[in-house]
Amino acid sequence: MIAIIDYGMGNLRSVQKAFETVGAKAQVTCKAGDILSADKVVLPGVGAMGPAMQKLQELALTGPIGKVIQDGKPFLGICLGLQLLFERSSEGGFSEGLKILEGSVERFTELKVPHMGWNQVEIDPAGRAMFAGLHSGENVYFCHSYYVKPKDASIAAGMTEYGVSFVSAIVKENIWGVQFHPEKSQRAGLQILKNFGGL
Repeated sequence: MIAIIDYGMGNLRSVQKAFETVGAKAQVTCKAGDILSADKVVLPGVGAMGPAMQKLQELALTGPIGKVIQDGKPFLGICLGLQLLFERSSEGGFSEGLKILEGSVERFTELKVPHMGWNQVEIDPAGRAMFAGLHSGENVYFCHSYYVKPKDASIAAGMTEYGVSFVSAIVKENIWGVQFHPEKSQRAGLQILKNFGGL
């Protein structure tokens, strides 16, 4: 069973339906017990790090998230869910994240924001399992104004160009993260979710 964390900031039903489309069982939940007992965990999200962290803390979910990652369970962060894994964000001045991965979340400055619509992902070596069955240059769907800057460049699984070359996917051990929305990315996105479900 895949637990999709509900903290009030994401299009949860579309993520759940996408997993069901590829034959994976998924439940939307805000209960720590469900998250801790799940085989795999997904942290989606739309919005800013500060309010998201406040919601996670109010629901007492930061501890369970850290625990399932520490226990080695497959974990997928989507869009804001990826950004939350890092130490800090410059959005809204300054916000602290879950601090599971070293690095920051920064705003695009070269082009208009949000970066919205279809764009290509160039697959890095770290992304072989995530992008299995796909080719470098696949188009996926984005909607964001901030992007992650990992301290460890080796965790970059995918890169995308938008004014700058930015990290659009990461893999570190049992942690996967994507800046784009796989549930909105048609064939390529469904393949990524299928790959995650097969871990």
